[in-house]
Amino acid sequence: MDNLDSNIFGDKKLKDLFQEIYTNQKKKERQISALIEELKPMVESIGDATLIVPLLKEYLEIGVKNDEQLIKMATVIQRCLNANSTGGGDGFGISEAEKTQLLNDINKLNDNSKE
Repeated sequence: MDNLDSNIFGDKKLKDLFQEIYTNQKKKERQISALIEELKPMVESIGDATLIVPLLKEYLEIGVKNDEQLIKMATVIQRCLNANSTGGGDGFGISEAEKTQLLNDINKLNDNSKE
């Protein structure tokens, strides 16, 4: 559990990252419930639903993708910390396929942030 208190960047610790993932998930849960409750009275016909449901779907997908990125980052950090504590070297405990996937995810995030 010592790894949880390791600084990963700046003053941010691994346990802070895990807390952020958990807090984001709970906050999103409340926001989605509130949004659905607010939109319910506005849906009077199937046409209304066909306009509103895709917006909700997009909102949900964005939240899920953000959480996935945080979880992937936490996984990489944990592996790095475990490799350092066991003398595992520079491999970070991840395969080449995982490294490629992470680089692709980073590139997608960069592209999305530029848009």
